[in-house]
Amino acid sequence: MKTMKKVLACILALALLFAFAACGNTSTGGSGNTGGSSGNTGGSSGNTGGSGNTGGSGEAKAYIGISMPTQSSERWIKDGHTMKDILEQRGYTVDLQYAEDDIPTQKAQIENMIMKGAKVLVIAAIDGSTLSETLDQAGKDGIKIISYDRLLVNSEAVNYYATFDNRRVGQLQAESLVEGLKKLKGDGPYNIELFAGSPDDTNSYYFYQGAMDVLKPLMDNGTIRVPSGQTKQEEIGTLRWDGAVAQARMDALLAAHYSDGTPLHGVLSPYDGLSRGILSALISFGYVPGKDLPVVTGQDAEAASIKLIISGEQYSTILKDTRDLAAVAANMVEAVLKGEEPEINDTTTYNNNVKIVPSYLLEPYIVTKENYKELVIDSGYLTEDDIK
Repeated sequence: MKTMKKVLACILALALLFAFAACGNTSTGGSGNTGGSSGNTGGSSGNTGGSGNTGGSGEAKAYIGISMPTQSSERWIKDGHTMKDILEQRGYTVDLQYAEDDIPTQKAQIENMIMKGAKVLVIAAIDGSTLSETLDQAGKDGIKIISYDRLLVNSEAVNYYATFDNRRVGQLQAESLVEGLKKLKGDGPYNIELFAGSPDDTNSYYFYQGAMDVLKPLMDNGTIRVPSGQTKQEEIGTLRWDGAVAQARMDALLAAHYSDGTPLHGVLSPYDGLSRGILSALISFGYVPGKDLPVVTGQDAEAASIKLIISGEQYSTILKDTRDLAAVAANMVEAVLKGEEPEINDTTTYNNNVKIVPSYLLEPYIVTKENYKELVIDSGYLTEDDIK
C-alpha cells in the first residue's frame, strides 16, 4: 500500500511538472501569434511576422478606425473595403464603419473608435463641418486624422487629406457635356440645366467651380443658355446626393420651363446616382433614348451608369479609381504610425477654415461609350459581369 502511494505521488508530481512546462511554452513556438510554423505566425502568414499583427518584438500593430458615410453608393463600399483589406494585409486591426448618411451615427461611431484606442482615424464625412469638436479632442489625445475624399473643416487636428483633383473633376464633367452637345445636338445655342452635389459636402463646391470654369464663358457669350435661370450653387444643390431629390427637381424644371416645347439639350450632373434620377425624369417626360434624349454627365463610374452609357442613355461619367485612393490613404496611415511624412503633392489648395491641409490629389478621367472598356473594364475597376 505504501509502495502504491509512492507511485501515485510520483505520477502526480510528473503530471504537474509537464503542466507547468506546457504553460511556460504558450508564448512561443508553433501555436501562438509569433515564432514558427503555425498558420498564424512566422513570415508566411498574413497576420504575423514581418507584416502581421506582431513584429519581431511581439507587440500588436495599431488599431485603425475607418469611418465611411454610407453604403447606398457603390463607390463608398469599394473605398472602405479596399482600404480595410490593404491595412489588414499589413497586419493592422481595422474597424470599418458606415453611418448610412446619419450625422449623429457617424459622430458616435468615431467617438467609439477613439474610446477603443484608435491610433489613426480615416474619415469620409457626411458633413465635414459637424465633427470639429470630436476631431479636436482626438488630436489632443495624439490620434492622427486623415480626411478621405471629403475635406474635414474647422479643425486644426486634421493632419492630411487624400482625394482626387476635385476642381478638375468639375472641369471634365463640363468638358464632356460640351463635347456631347456638339457631337449629338448640332450647332448651338444649347439649352442646359445644372445640378450640383450636396451642400454639406465640400467637394460639391470644387466640382461646381470646375464646371463653371468651362461653362461660364459659354453662358456669357450665348452659346449655352439655362432656361430656368438656376445657376447658383445654392439653387442647384442636391442634399445627400439623393437621386430621388434630383429626379423630383428635374420633374419640376421640365414642367415649368419645357412644357411649351422648348428643347432641353443637356444636363450637368455631378454624380451617377443623380444622373439616373435625372434620366428617369427625362424619359418620363417624353424624351427618347437614341433620338432626342439630352446629354447627361455623371461621376464615379458606377456599374449601373456604365450600362446606361453603353445603351446610349447617359453620355459620360468620371472615373475616380478608388483603389488608388484607398492605397494612398493606407500609405498615409502607415507613414504617420512610423513617424514619417506621407507622400504629398499639394500644399496650397485645401483650406479647412483653420489651416491648409497637406494633400495628395489623384487624377480623374472622362468615361464615354468609346473608351469605357479600356478605362473601366480592362483596368479591372469593374468586370464584364458587373455591367451585364
